This record gives sequence, C-alpha cells and structure tokens, in this order.
Amino acid sequence: MTSRRKFLKNSLAVTAGVGIVGASCAEKKPTALVRASKPKALSTWVHGLPANEEAMRIISGGGSALDGAEKGVMVIEADPNGSSVGIGGLPDRDGNVTLDACIMDHQGNAGAVCFLQNIKHPIAVARKVMEDTPHVMLAGEGARRFALAQGFAEENLLTESSKKAWEEWLKSAEYNPIINVENHDTIGMICQDAEGNLSGSCTTSGLAYKMHGRVGDSPIIGAGLFVDNDYGAAVATGMGELMMKTLGSFLVVELIRQGASAQEACEDAIQRIVDKLDYKSFQVGYLAMDIAGNTGAFAIHPGFNYAEMANGKNELIDAKSYLNG
Repeated sequence: MTSRRKFLKNSLAVTAGVGIVGASCAEKKPTALVRASKPKALSTWVHGLPANEEAMRIISGGGSALDGAEKGVMVIEADPNGSSVGIGGLPDRDGNVTLDACIMDHQGNAGAVCFLQNIKHPIAVARKVMEDTPHVMLAGEGARRFALAQGFAEENLLTESSKKAWEEWLKSAEYNPIINVENHDTIGMICQDAEGNLSGSCTTSGLAYKMHGRVGDSPIIGAGLFVDNDYGAAVATGMGELMMKTLGSFLVVELIRQGASAQEACEDAIQRIVDKLDYKSFQVGYLAMDIAGNTGAFAIHPGFNYAEMANGKNELIDAKSYLNG
C-alpha cells in the first residue's frame, strides 16, 4: 500500500494540471477488469443482510441494479426497530428526525435529498429527484414539498423507543459520538445486475443528537456514494465529516480507475484520512466493488462489517481496519 501511494503521489506531481489525480482523457480501463455477468449485492453493516435479500430478489426478477439498490435499502428505511435509518431513526438534539439519502445509476445520473423530514423513504424521493427534475439535490422544506407532490405520504418518524432514547440523552445533552455504536450507521449499497451494470444507494438519519440542520456525507455524491460504471462503485459509513473533507467514495473509485484493486483503494482512502485529519476518535468504513465483482472493505477501527450476497449466498463479513486494537 505504501509503495503504491508513493507511485500515485509521484504520478500526480508529474502530470499536475492534466486532471484529477493525473487522469488522462486517453486512458483506458485496466484490461484486468472484465465486467461480471452474475448479479451481486453489497451493503454496509448487519442490516445489509435483509437489504441484500430484497435487492437480489428484485434483480433476479429482471430488475436493474438501480432497482435493487433502491428497493434493498427501503427495507431498512421501513424498519421501526432500526435507530439510524428511516422511521425510528434517532433525532437531532431538538427531537426532529431528519433524513439524508442519495442514489446513482450506471449512466452517471444521480439524485439526493437532505434534511428531509416526515417522509419515510428518502431514497425513493432521491430517485425521483434524479429522474423527474433537472437537479441533483433537494433540501429541507423543498425536498418535503417535492415528495408530497410526488405522492409520498407524510408521517411522524419519531418512534416511542427513539423518543425515549432522546429524552434520556437530554438529561446530560452530551455530544459524544461512540465508535461502531448504532448512532450513525448509514446503510450504503452497491448492486450489480445481470448486464454487469453498477448502481448504488446511501440512506441515513444521520448522527444522533446532531445540531438541527446538520447534514453528513450520505446525500453527497462523491462523499457517501460514487459510481463509475466503467470501473467500480464505493459507499461510505461512519463520521460523515471525515468523508466530506476527503471525498472518500470518489477517491476509492478513482483509485480503482488508476489500477488499484477494490481493497487497495479502500485502504488508500482510509490512509488519506489518517494522513490529513484527526481520526482516532471516529470510525469511517469504505466498501467498494469493481466491474468484475471484486470487493474491498476497510475501516479506521475494528468493528465495521458488511453483507455480501452472490450465487444465493448472503454473508456478513468483518472488514479489516487501520487500527487493530
């Protein structure tokens, strides 16, 4: 990993001004990447298991990777027992559940919503933004009005269990994010369909007890999610501010484009955070898949896991990490 990083740094110095990380318009994708033709679903954390099941059901029935990526995470958005996505998500410090999501297809189209309230399925609204508007992102009240105009139902997303947790937090009102605790575990998903096309999705209720109005990486293309159908796709989870400062998901895919494996790319993106930011108190995990179906995952701290489903097998896998204790 170190020698590769030095090589990329030297390449950047030599080709500065040509493009991002020394990219050349004449470059071709690495010949080692042969597009896979068997569907696969990849998603973050243990709630990725049921999300994968739904995504693969959709894709196996003739749906696209985009359909799978949307419908898969909607299962988690609709689960009131989860406290980090959709209904039941832990609120901000004022008691409001605010949702962020984005989606991206194999043609480079993207849609996102942020600071959305009272709409259970932000990922579906994000797809509508992508397909039915000239924009990429809608925010706050504008996103809510758009969702209602598109026929989405408005409902209270603060469940009794999340309300009680918030009321307990109010006793001390201490802002203290805890690594790998379910107060910010976004679900990010990457799907590949029978045509070999990639799409991705990312949805969250964000950091628990955040300042009202805070938006993390999850709805931001290039931070929480990025898809390049010629090379690969990546999603991120954890403390969003760190991914926003390094555009981590874009970086992962760009490194794949330059010839890194999906695993090497995830490791290098974490190394970028380690080199540039105060990282020890926060968790970040990257998950990636290239067009050949090869996967990679890496985190700052131990404890990040992901679900991978292919050939009828759906399993939870522990990712490797920069820190091992």
